[in-house]
Amino acid sequence: MATTQPDLTTPTVSSAPVRALRAFADVFKQIAKRPLALFGLIIVILFLLLALFGPMIAPYRFDAIIRGAARLPPSSEYIFGTDRLGRDVFSRVLWGARDSISLPFITSILSVFLGTCIGLIVGFFGGWIDEVVSRIMDALLAIPALVLALVMLGTIGPSQVGIVIVIVVLYTPIVARVVRSATLNIRSYGFIEAARLRGESTIYILFREILPGVLPALAVEGALRFSYAIFLTASLGFLGLGVPPPSPEWGRQVNEARAAVAQTPWALWAPAAAIALLIIGVNLLSDGLRRIFRYEGQLG
Repeated sequence: MATTQPDLTTPTVSSAPVRALRAFADVFKQIAKRPLALFGLIIVILFLLLALFGPMIAPYRFDAIIRGAARLPPSSEYIFGTDRLGRDVFSRVLWGARDSISLPFITSILSVFLGTCIGLIVGFFGGWIDEVVSRIMDALLAIPALVLALVMLGTIGPSQVGIVIVIVVLYTPIVARVVRSATLNIRSYGFIEAARLRGESTIYILFREILPGVLPALAVEGALRFSYAIFLTASLGFLGLGVPPPSPEWGRQVNEARAAVAQTPWALWAPAAAIALLIIGVNLLSDGLRRIFRYEGQLG
């Protein structure tokens, strides 16, 4: 009786997505075992949902002035009270979540992507490329971030695109240095030399052999960049160089409420508390990821 041989010509689904899903599930299980990291993850997810759906659930528009409702304290009708003009602070916080979170999120992704590409190339090739790029990054990092942001925004003007450009320029060198350091350690491993002997291309070696070993450090650094980007965006908004009005960005709300803080302190504390809570959540998640990857590295 003949046995049926498997059809070796049948294409199989790549195992890369499966490995990625398993790695994600393992990280989530490790986060679930750490209450503080899980709490941070929940906070981050809630704020991301607010950024997506906040305007849909807000009782009023961010610029709607309610007649006869100026300077009302928090109540069942106005959860966060109203400001000196009679605008609902709760609605303004929900509307402001979109610019206050989406811009840092976008800039963090761009910074991580560009920093990863630069760090991989510089760390892998070394030599004069490493020297030139490293000196340029050192020059950018020598200038305080807020000062450089003020100079750049003063030159190109405050706008959403300007904020994205500024934060990406500020944070890409930091990510690149982290990736470069990890790449310098990994490029001397035996499996990198084996890939070269097999005739693999440089792109393959960078993104299929080296990048997986860099991802743990990259995940932690990405979370930290997101946290700093939130704070920097709010700081620029407070100084009047953030997202232009009439956007209810949280930093701008704090600046606008500062003049009447004695009469309506809730108008200042609500957006300030939103900024602080989100940064705390991101930092807790980042610390949890750092502990998880360090523990797994020790096991390996």
